[in-house]
Amino acid sequence: MIPVALTIAGSDSGGGAGIQADLKTFAALGVFGTSAITAITAQNTVGVEAVQVLPPEMVVAQIRAVAGDLPVAAAKTGMLAEAAIIEAVASIVRELKLGPLVVDPVMVAKSGHRLLAPDAELALRKILIPVAFLITPNIPEAEVLTGMTIANPEAMKTAAQKLFELGSNHVLIKGGHLRQGEAIDFLYDGQNFQEFRSPRIATRSTHGTGCTLSAAITAYLAQGVALPEACAKAKSYLTGALQHAIPLGSGHGPVNHLWQQPFSFGSGNRK
Repeated sequence: MIPVALTIAGSDSGGGAGIQADLKTFAALGVFGTSAITAITAQNTVGVEAVQVLPPEMVVAQIRAVAGDLPVAAAKTGMLAEAAIIEAVASIVRELKLGPLVVDPVMVAKSGHRLLAPDAELALRKILIPVAFLITPNIPEAEVLTGMTIANPEAMKTAAQKLFELGSNHVLIKGGHLRQGEAIDFLYDGQNFQEFRSPRIATRSTHGTGCTLSAAITAYLAQGVALPEACAKAKSYLTGALQHAIPLGSGHGPVNHLWQQPFSFGSGNRK
């Protein structure tokens, strides 16, 4: 039976991030994707023009409908927008025992548009992170959650330890925002660190990278892959998606989620 994964996130009309990126990633990695939409955004590669947040009851109804019929093997969250949605999602995850749950603490879009209300940050820390199997913050998100400045790999490790204390079983802190030769991520389980390195890809097509990585990890977890291997495989998949990205739009374009498929779009996938 094909594994089933669930994404709980916002919709990106430009197709590069959010629900759209998650479902493309699930499909590319051989997992059947399901979704619960938390918000509708009007956006493209340049920026976010409008946001309509759905009622928490509708978000819960979507999750309950999916989990009541399909065997969800792993789930992830992305844009949750407001404290009320965070509280509702945490509650239904506990009730239905959904998991492993990957929490991508989406706060700000690539364009700089805020996607999480400031008063929802406390709910993220206190209510959702404690039910997470893994959280996947980038450096700006980790700085907000910890209140510290992160300027080097050692500071990343310190931040991961602080984030672990919030209650997640594991922390994957991503180093893509550091200006150095390689993109280095650290996975922390409360005792040990594991390091994942990849070459830094020179491209403007970086929209949705966080969504794509967390979705890839979720897909591999749904297949029963152990977390360290899931993180390594997901990082390799994202690196390929960046390498084979097709320039689209006048801002930060999307990665190529289908780069491994024979029917992938564009010339970047020709071998």
